[in-house]
Amino acid sequence: MKKILFFLLISISGFAQIDRVEPPFWYSGMNLSKVQVMFYGKNIAQYDVTVSNNIVIDNIQKTENPNYVFVTIDTKNAPISELTFIFKNKGKVAFTQKYELKQRRSNSKFRKSYDSSDMIYLIMSDRFANGNPKNDSDSSVTEKADRANPNGRHGGDIEGIIKNLDYIKELGATAVWPTPLCEDNDERGSYHTYGQSDLYKIDPRFGTNEDYLRLSAELHSRGMKNIMDYVTNHWGYKHWMMNDLPTYDWFHQFPGYKQTNYRMNSQFDTNASESDAKLYANGWFVKSMPDLNQSNPLVLNYLIQNAIWWIEYADLDGFRVDTYPYGDKIGVAQWTKAITDEYPNFNIVGEVWYHNPAHIAYWQKDSKIGEIESFNSNLPSVMDFPLQETINGGVFNENQNAWDKGMINIYTGFTSDFLYPNCNNLLVFVENHDTDRFNEVYKNDFDKYKMAMTLIATVRGIPQLYYGSEIGMSGSKKVGDGDIRRDFPGGWNGDATNAFTKGGRTEEQQKFYDFTAKLFNWRKSNPVIHNGKTTHYAPENNVYVYFRYNETESVMVIINNSNEKQTFKTNRFAENIQNHLGGKDIFTGKMIDFKNDIPIEGKSVLLLELK
Repeated sequence: MKKILFFLLISISGFAQIDRVEPPFWYSGMNLSKVQVMFYGKNIAQYDVTVSNNIVIDNIQKTENPNYVFVTIDTKNAPISELTFIFKNKGKVAFTQKYELKQRRSNSKFRKSYDSSDMIYLIMSDRFANGNPKNDSDSSVTEKADRANPNGRHGGDIEGIIKNLDYIKELGATAVWPTPLCEDNDERGSYHTYGQSDLYKIDPRFGTNEDYLRLSAELHSRGMKNIMDYVTNHWGYKHWMMNDLPTYDWFHQFPGYKQTNYRMNSQFDTNASESDAKLYANGWFVKSMPDLNQSNPLVLNYLIQNAIWWIEYADLDGFRVDTYPYGDKIGVAQWTKAITDEYPNFNIVGEVWYHNPAHIAYWQKDSKIGEIESFNSNLPSVMDFPLQETINGGVFNENQNAWDKGMINIYTGFTSDFLYPNCNNLLVFVENHDTDRFNEVYKNDFDKYKMAMTLIATVRGIPQLYYGSEIGMSGSKKVGDGDIRRDFPGGWNGDATNAFTKGGRTEEQQKFYDFTAKLFNWRKSNPVIHNGKTTHYAPENNVYVYFRYNETESVMVIINNSNEKQTFKTNRFAENIQNHLGGKDIFTGKMIDFKNDIPIEGKSVLLLELK
């Protein structure tokens, strides 16, 4: 009996030695077969480590912190199995830890990602819909629900997204991008979850890891895609490691906090001072977001494995990466390449917030601009911020024909497309969760909304719609971030209106919704828009005309940004019209005869399928 009791005590204390194992499991048959397993527990580095099943330990790395040990195992050709890590002290087994190699999904390596055939619906996860009020507050995290606070937790969650997927699909969206869903345990302002405290755990106020898997499954059952919002640059200051860092340089230290100078151009500026470039890349984005050191191999490997683990575990279809240029650019490029080596078709779009197309093009994979400095980001997609800034800067309020006003600025932006290695893989958008709402800038002017949406739906790239645009939601950045991230009406029990249903929408909301749904559902079934060529014509009288075409189809887009009705002859566009006799307007169904002059009302669009 005493022997049994002694054995139980040893076992219990043994299990208590390990507080965390990350990644918590891995998969058989991965390209990344050398897995660096992090074990965390009190004085765990004092033990010798072996592993069962004839698995080879490639490396054991210990740091200045005795509570960590990083064990790299080679799983190449290893079958689906349960391994046992054995921790010994002076030759005697102190404790063991089970570790699974799981089975991958069929054809996981070649999973299809999002591309220019998609329309992405961006959701501020805490503000879209509260599908499970029971998880609004949770004892394991600090900040509790406070819907009255614009910067507080409001209760939106994964269940709320799932319950409204049919609404999103009916809009013509084919992919969903929720803002980060992993745990953010900041005491306040944690609703955006960009300051994450646990990279392997869904925030309990959003749901569980299993709920996230269910979101992917529900999306896939509808032929839709799940895009994870990933952060490589920083974590939150409440991340569990902050209390016990694996290495002093896991985060950039000055010592402690020093804020970045935000001088993004220093990443490629040949005239930049070394001190400016270092402070930009190593400084903290804000005080509550410690800056990760991607030049530390342990950190970089941790991020690579975490990203791949989520793709495989949650059956993801793509990433959007926050603050992409803010990290060590060589390390982040290696992170990106490791993912696309594992999943060759996997799309990743980086938040590369520059005002100049050449600066943005530097960050796209195989950029000739980056090649000047022998740099390749390996990043497949970047965000077209110059287009967004032109649109939200008030271009559709510039009514008069002028040298540098109105549609000439849209046209000029597209003349820089030669800079991009793949302009069809740019994310195009009029607003997102960090900008003024389009309908705030344009005071809910429906005609201007139609022009802007038609533009991003028909130009090259991947259109992204921010939740609520389709019902005319507005919000000012000057008022605060909470104002541009308002709750979607009807997402909470007891809301005065429910814009998720036709019967619950106001007449104004329905008008915006109907147009948006018609436009993007039309786009969904037209490959000529997804990957066709573009020819555009310099605007005249504030009217911009361009064509999207392939060998069998051609679409003509006419945007009249003046207040006046315009009439123009078609002979100027003969090289694209060719033998077509007319075009059918997809909004009205009316035929436009190319033998006659084409009239277009002020502040309006024509979207013509050539016949």
